[in-house]
Amino acid sequence: MTDTAHTTDAPAAPKTMLDIADIQRILPHRYPFLLIDRVIEMTAKERIVAIKNVTINEPFFQGHFPNMPIMPGVLIVEAIAQTGGALLLTEVENRDEMLMVFTGIERAKFRRPVVPGDQLRIEVEVKAWRMTAVRMEGKAFVGDKRVAEATVTCQLIDRSRTRRGPAEAEAEAEG
Repeated sequence: MTDTAHTTDAPAAPKTMLDIADIQRILPHRYPFLLIDRVIEMTAKERIVAIKNVTINEPFFQGHFPNMPIMPGVLIVEAIAQTGGALLLTEVENRDEMLMVFTGIERAKFRRPVVPGDQLRIEVEVKAWRMTAVRMEGKAFVGDKRVAEATVTCQLIDRSRTRRGPAEAEAEAEG
């Protein structure tokens, strides 16, 4: 008599953390515009927390501002959107065919400067979710201090819609 082990193919547990390679498989952004380095917490369709290590090597510090480098607030909002995008796009099977675009930014506030050497922790909570659109509330922290916040809305569009030339876009607009 022999014992046989029974195995079941249980579905893989959803990822709750992402490294930079995982992020690059999900988001289309690349240096110098990929603004998150790691995801440390993720709950599908609800919440995500990402990290951005801010270094003096960031290209925007050359001009913003010489001798007093401060991360532009608009890029902190972009990091909020990318963090939310990583959450949204994990739920989209055909994400390579889709592009996530901003449709709105509301209640953006910038409370403290973000400077080289800071580690930005971006917390994003989903407020409304549809398969092709999402409204998210994002907060960015350095340590325990909130440095920025914004509510962003994004929509998924088919990438083929973005590959038109000017003549095609004009013809479509004329209808």
